[in-house]
Amino acid sequence: MQASSLYRRDLVLVGGGHAHALALRSLAMSPLDGLRITLVSPDSFTPYSGMLPGLVAGHYRFEEAHIDLARLCQWGGVRFVRAAVTALHPQTRSLKLAGRPPMHYDLLSIDIGSSPEMASVPGAAEFAVPVKPVASFWQRWQDDQARLPGARVAVVGGGAGSVELILAMAHRLVDKDCRFTLYCGGAEILQGYNGRARAIVMRRLASLGIDVQLDYRVAEVTEQTLHSKSGERAFDRLFWCTGATAAPWIAGSGLPVVDGGFLAITDTLQSTADQRVFGAGDIATQVDNPRPKAGVYAVRQAPVLAHNLQAALMQRPLKTHRPQSRFLSLLSLGDRSAVADRGVFSASGAWVWRWKNRIDQQFMSRFAELAPMDSGSPLQSLPDQPDRQAPCGGCGAKLSAAVLTEVLSTLAEHYPEHCLAREPGDDAVALPTAQTPLLQSIDTLRQLVDDPYLMGRIAANHALSDLYACGAQALSALATVSLPFATEALQRRELLQVLGGALDELVPRGCVLAGGHSTQGAEFSLGFAVTGSAPARGALRKRGLQVGDALLLTKALGTGALLAGHMQLRADGRDIDAALAMMLTSNAAAAELAVKHGVSAATDVTGFGLAGHLLEMLDETQGARLQLPQLPLLPGVASALAAGIVSSNHVANRQASKRIKIPDPVGEIVFDPQTSGGLLFGVAPSSARELLRDLHAAGYADAAIIGEVVQCAPGDAPVEVVT
Repeated sequence: MQASSLYRRDLVLVGGGHAHALALRSLAMSPLDGLRITLVSPDSFTPYSGMLPGLVAGHYRFEEAHIDLARLCQWGGVRFVRAAVTALHPQTRSLKLAGRPPMHYDLLSIDIGSSPEMASVPGAAEFAVPVKPVASFWQRWQDDQARLPGARVAVVGGGAGSVELILAMAHRLVDKDCRFTLYCGGAEILQGYNGRARAIVMRRLASLGIDVQLDYRVAEVTEQTLHSKSGERAFDRLFWCTGATAAPWIAGSGLPVVDGGFLAITDTLQSTADQRVFGAGDIATQVDNPRPKAGVYAVRQAPVLAHNLQAALMQRPLKTHRPQSRFLSLLSLGDRSAVADRGVFSASGAWVWRWKNRIDQQFMSRFAELAPMDSGSPLQSLPDQPDRQAPCGGCGAKLSAAVLTEVLSTLAEHYPEHCLAREPGDDAVALPTAQTPLLQSIDTLRQLVDDPYLMGRIAANHALSDLYACGAQALSALATVSLPFATEALQRRELLQVLGGALDELVPRGCVLAGGHSTQGAEFSLGFAVTGSAPARGALRKRGLQVGDALLLTKALGTGALLAGHMQLRADGRDIDAALAMMLTSNAAAAELAVKHGVSAATDVTGFGLAGHLLEMLDETQGARLQLPQLPLLPGVASALAAGIVSSNHVANRQASKRIKIPDPVGEIVFDPQTSGGLLFGVAPSSARELLRDLHAAGYADAAIIGEVVQCAPGDAPVEVVT
């Protein structure tokens, strides 16, 4: 999607369901000038429901059956926010997100799927594993497989989803001596399927030794026991795949809902009470054309949803969606066979599975094969372009006083002790006094991720690490932020996210946000000037290494290569998640441990890479020998380097450190520029193991002893990486 000269509207998509994934792809290919699109999802990957049984059965790999939302958004120029929505407030057009500031919208679409209905059965939520959300179920299934051999596995359901699931499980564990039972509350499974298709499935269930208990309505679940009027049944693992229910925040919004708490929508896919809210997929019900909850309907809604979202923004007529009354059902039978059902027609066999597989693969190819965008196409403009002068530098490109005042006042209410509000006219704020010497540093970042809240956290963490590398206690921070040109309303939303994220890093460290400077510009940038007090034992020094010292690194390497790969659509979303988790890990506790163990020297590893920062620690008589197998790497980094994927500063770091010897392409990791990287310590060998144990106990799982300081003669390579 092409960048806008001035953002004027926010379209927020909540959920990565089938309809949203397809609509997002369509919207990205027909962008509107001035529109900012954000996708909010608690997971970076969304499963394709049609391939879930094959995934469980072992026919597909994870990446074949999941859409990489982070990659899709990167391709489409869409902001990706990994967060869970906990509340919707239509009156203020805002969403409450777990653990972060609220997000506002001008137009909203919801496609979050549904969950099995468990509330009506006491004990179900406590003792059963719900099949939805699929991401949670898949992780539990992965964890359970090693413990399931010989177990009594129960599935409560009776519809297509539960039948496919138990067949897939039984196929995957066919040689593990498991006992499978399907508990169905009705007189027959697969209600709505024709008799021949149902008979084929029943024979397949029997062939795998799956017991089917009909008319078994579960009244209560206790630990390892199902209770019903039909008697008690024991189980070792219970999976729940019954009728669907909606997330409670849908009904809690006050918007009209139908049975099960699903959003009531019209045939234009809009809320029956609020035309600014759209819904699609399982979470919504077209009140004039209700249909069962099935992925095929969401896929068919996608083109109408994409058109109507743009039409609503452009103030043009909307289309109506008429869902088909019947659809072809292709139901997997565990192995590479399937049964087809539509009306009176049915068929089964391996050829049906191949048919289904071809359809599923074609669907997923839309997200695996992402063609480069045509940047030369003219953009459509939103109709309500404000009559205002183009942004310029004549005003210093500052944000308006109203935006700053409102955002800082809002944040001061939430962080009264750490967001210092200024009196009108004040040009500075008094800082907390310190009895020890003060240390100062500043760091600024360009946009690394498109989530402004995460950028706030990462940038604050990155800047604070300079203090931690000195063993200092953070006292205050001044922000310097440049936001992309946008309307005041959108700037206000953006700044709230950015500074809210920063405060969520500053507050746990006892660091106050004392103000700062804000501007508008062509691109986003964010930095912090930080002030801290030196430790009582004196600040840690960058110089001070002794020959023989062990070199210890607290966090894994590779953010530069991974973020470069993400920009090129060549990174796995799971690897990006791991990189973000690393960047959000504070070095504060590691610095405290360094002071406690009396390290001889310390620095933080950032833009110059491990090699560049290590060279700053060495004097002219010292060198370092690094053990390549001991260097902690983020997932996916080794394959990225092997493929030649490096960040733009990687080459400059290598040229600045050309006397360093490396054994193979993975050794290039020492030149990889890091963002919010780990701390590098030099420590006496007698203390190194104890410090490492304490770091692991403090949560630095990737901390490692990576080498040692050696004597270096003139002409020798100052740093050598060995295998």
